[in-house]
Amino acid sequence: MKHIFNKLFTKQSAIYKFLLFLCTTALIVYLFPKGGIFKYEFSKGKPWQYENLYAPFDFAIAKTEEEIEIEKKRITDNIIPYFEYDTIIANTAKDSYDNTFSSNLKVLYDSGSRDQAKLFGRILLNDIYRYGVLQETYAYKNKRQIFLSKGNKAEAITYSQILTPNALTKLINTRIDKSEYTKFKSGFVALFYDLVKPNVRLNEKLTESTLDNELEKVLTTRGGVSKGSRIIAKGEVVEGDTLQILISLKSEYESQVWSDKNFYWIVLGYCLLVSLALMMLLLFIRKYRKDIYENNTQVTFIFFNILFMVLVTTLVVKYKSAYIYVVPLCILPLVLKAFFDSRLGLFTHVVTVLILGFVVPNSYEYTFLQIIAGIVTILTISESFKRANLFISVGQITLIYIIAYISFHIIHEGSISNIDWPTVALFVISGFATLIVHPLIYAYEKIFRLISDVSLLELSDTNSALLKELSNKAPGTFHHSLNVANIAEAAANEIGANAMLVRVGALYHDIGKMINPIYFTENQSASGNAHDVLSPKESARIIVNHVIRGVEIAKKYNLPDRVIDFIRTHHGTSTVYYFYAKEKESNENVNIEDFQYPGPKPFSKETAILMMTDSVEAASKSLKNPTSSLIDSFVEKIVTKQMENGQFLNSNITFKEIQQVKKVFKRKLTNIYHLRIEYPE
Repeated sequence: MKHIFNKLFTKQSAIYKFLLFLCTTALIVYLFPKGGIFKYEFSKGKPWQYENLYAPFDFAIAKTEEEIEIEKKRITDNIIPYFEYDTIIANTAKDSYDNTFSSNLKVLYDSGSRDQAKLFGRILLNDIYRYGVLQETYAYKNKRQIFLSKGNKAEAITYSQILTPNALTKLINTRIDKSEYTKFKSGFVALFYDLVKPNVRLNEKLTESTLDNELEKVLTTRGGVSKGSRIIAKGEVVEGDTLQILISLKSEYESQVWSDKNFYWIVLGYCLLVSLALMMLLLFIRKYRKDIYENNTQVTFIFFNILFMVLVTTLVVKYKSAYIYVVPLCILPLVLKAFFDSRLGLFTHVVTVLILGFVVPNSYEYTFLQIIAGIVTILTISESFKRANLFISVGQITLIYIIAYISFHIIHEGSISNIDWPTVALFVISGFATLIVHPLIYAYEKIFRLISDVSLLELSDTNSALLKELSNKAPGTFHHSLNVANIAEAAANEIGANAMLVRVGALYHDIGKMINPIYFTENQSASGNAHDVLSPKESARIIVNHVIRGVEIAKKYNLPDRVIDFIRTHHGTSTVYYFYAKEKESNENVNIEDFQYPGPKPFSKETAILMMTDSVEAASKSLKNPTSSLIDSFVEKIVTKQMENGQFLNSNITFKEIQQVKKVFKRKLTNIYHLRIEYPE
């Protein structure tokens, strides 16, 4: 049992990756919409590439979205609205008429026409309240038919028969002007102003309910196709009714395939395809980026980003598939390029797009657009820590999206006149959404403890607290670190390594010397050497310990692990040879391990470059009367010795790249010492 547990413990990294692989696959398949996949791919305006297609079963032809919308609009425009007549207001006005008439038209009591005038006013009031007065006006045409509800009865009338406030005023003035009571007009107007109150309003609840009932009756199909009838022949162009029949068949097929009987088989198919795509990604990382493969945190980070993009896209497909292009999928290669490299970013982007091809509409068009955009993202963005570069890249990505979309539109429609501009606007929105990549990178740095070029740029600031402390306590070491940073950065650029990372690693690689600065040559004055009073073993221990102390200081100041790697590896497992030889003079039985650095050896191009640069720059201070030939042999000697000691066995740097690095060292040192080319005599 103990043997089994020990074996599991040694394989814990592989077990973790396997569980991560299974969980990611399961979550992606869970997010997929529940539906089968039609086995034929077709696009509007393109010829049918398969054999003649016959209907496998009876099915109805679905109407297009435009047809359904037109029909719904027609129903909405023609629906008969319901208006509610308030009889209480009308009866109250009629009951109050006599008293109001007496108070407003007292002058008529002195004339002999009071009863006739009173009758005139009552007739007019009855006419006003025959269909009532609207409480507010509505955007209906005068001839629009409506239902006027009085109690339990509803009468069909036209909208113009109900008086609006303006129509009421016009009616009163016209009737008075045509009567014999024109000279009493002001009294009558005041009478109706006090008496008439609006009593008709739109019954919105009943009208909406009626409209909903009518809209529910709208059929989503028109006609049908019988089993065995030919739908389309090979080579025939997919357009018109044929296109709609194919869309209908696809929808019906997918709804029939996804049933309780074959649910698990379809899920199994999805799982196999998704796991195959993720497995290709893992194999790619294992073959070409083994350092990432062995880091479970980084593998988790990559899988998390894939899952996140699938989640966002499937949610958009589920709730509003028309907005599918709003999802800024190009964030994925941008993020991965910021933390890793372009090749991994593009490969991961392609795998993610292939997975999303199962769930998005127009999968071929979507896949083409997103892969092209991903390639443009990788090719255009450089030095992402510069804000202007990101804006330029986003503009180029958006332009490529729009050009590709318009090209597909021309192929499908055969014209450029009816481009769907709202869809073009979605690409612009997606471009602006890509700008969220900077805050996202910052969040990822904190969550996954990764480091990007933006953070490296901040760490390279020599005014930071730690570097200022180094310059104050160990000015010679600080100057040495600056020289190493400049030379190493040039070497990294020469072979295509991460120059910014090398520069930052060089600036911090000797911070451990702040503890005992006087024991290091570059910080010593001409008055004496602190090692003169120490034994060789004690001196070696102080020298070696600057690596350990450097790691402790780096962790105290929360430096990223990738920077700490430079502190740990910049001497590898080399020997403090001067003190080892000195000890050997008086003691033949010397334990060489007491004079060796703890390591590890450099395990990347960047850490290997720093090791070479540090040794060459430090040793160059001992050169007296340097010449170009002396510098050449000096550089060759130091780097060759490191190679013979196997210091670069764990790094992925090649012999050719080492040769290029040495050329940079020679050129830089020649410039530092202001040497001229030695001409033959």
